[in-house]
Amino acid sequence: MMSAVRYIFDHRHEVATLAAEHFWLVFISMLLAVAAGVPLGILLTRKPQWKTLVLGANNVVQTIPSLALFGLLLPLPWLGVRADRLAIAALTLYALLPIVQNTYTGIAGVDASAREAAIGMGLTSRQLLWHLELPLAFPVLLAGIRVATVITVGVATIAAAIGAGGLGEFIFRGLAMVDNNVILAGAVPAAAMALVADFVLGALQRLVARPHS
Repeated sequence: MMSAVRYIFDHRHEVATLAAEHFWLVFISMLLAVAAGVPLGILLTRKPQWKTLVLGANNVVQTIPSLALFGLLLPLPWLGVRADRLAIAALTLYALLPIVQNTYTGIAGVDASAREAAIGMGLTSRQLLWHLELPLAFPVLLAGIRVATVITVGVATIAAAIGAGGLGEFIFRGLAMVDNNVILAGAVPAAAMALVADFVLGALQRLVARPHS
């Protein structure tokens, strides 16, 4: 293990560069997944007949191996031109399920009496969503984002296989060289990134879930 630490220190500039690329892939993918997943989850609460189709499609995506999904997306004109676009599209698709599912579950789980009281006070459907449902559902929604982020950090290591960069570069290089130190130079920072993301989002989740006096 000490030799791996020494290798990481000796190659710290390359590790930092690839970690920044990794973070960028995850950050953009999560932004897109939240931008698409939250409205989809809200839509399912208004159109529950679409739940089986939307969640079923997301479940199918989860079963497709990463490299196979990259291959399926490759022929698409705009995505296939650049490896980073292809990687971001695939990572976004993988991140959608927990966000859509938790958004739907959080809003659907809002207490019916609170919803009826709000409607009785004259709130419109839009006001009901913004002033009651989303605030109450936010801890559950955030839990979905937390799970999706940790998954995305891990899956993003595969992006190096198509030349999209990130910490997977070390992992694939180490596998080719049969060198555990090189593998760990990618795996350890990726694991640390996932742990930090989980800790920060977990702390935020506990903060918003805490009852206010």
